[in-house]
Amino acid sequence: MMSDYKVEMVNDGMSEFKVEFRGPPNSPYQNGMWKVRVELPEAYPFKSPSIGFVNKIFHPNVDESSGSVCLDVINQTWSPMFELVNVFEVFLPQLLLYPNPLDPLNGEAAALMMRDKAKYEQTVREHCEKFAKPEDIANPSEDSSDAELSDADSESSDEEMAGASDP
Repeated sequence: MMSDYKVEMVNDGMSEFKVEFRGPPNSPYQNGMWKVRVELPEAYPFKSPSIGFVNKIFHPNVDESSGSVCLDVINQTWSPMFELVNVFEVFLPQLLLYPNPLDPLNGEAAALMMRDKAKYEQTVREHCEKFAKPEDIANPSEDSSDAELSDADSESSDEEMAGASDP
């Protein structure tokens, strides 16, 4: 199912792994490469996987320090009919192509996107160059990978997850 992706198992189990993910074409993320951490709950596929970027990404719906992803399809509307490959072929590319600055985990990225889209896209490209090259996924800084992942079990509202926007 994931044969088109490089997958690295974590802790000798089948429930936690990292997947190499490339930014979608025709986007400011197109030259980026990320390692995405995936954790499958015991109730998978009836419960959604937890997803988080290991190396840094500048995006309104991704927490820059933890890599946690705010993605409704994963967090709230997951269905057992979805396959894990959908996360990498549909959900994450759509997230990067169509950010939602009104539901941010990164207030700085959301504010910049709404205020100056060209500067936002330039900042995305700069982050890709600095943090999302093949050598960055070979040796990512692990400080952002384990802190927090998207979590379907979270009882908090979107507002509580996002916190206050940066002024």
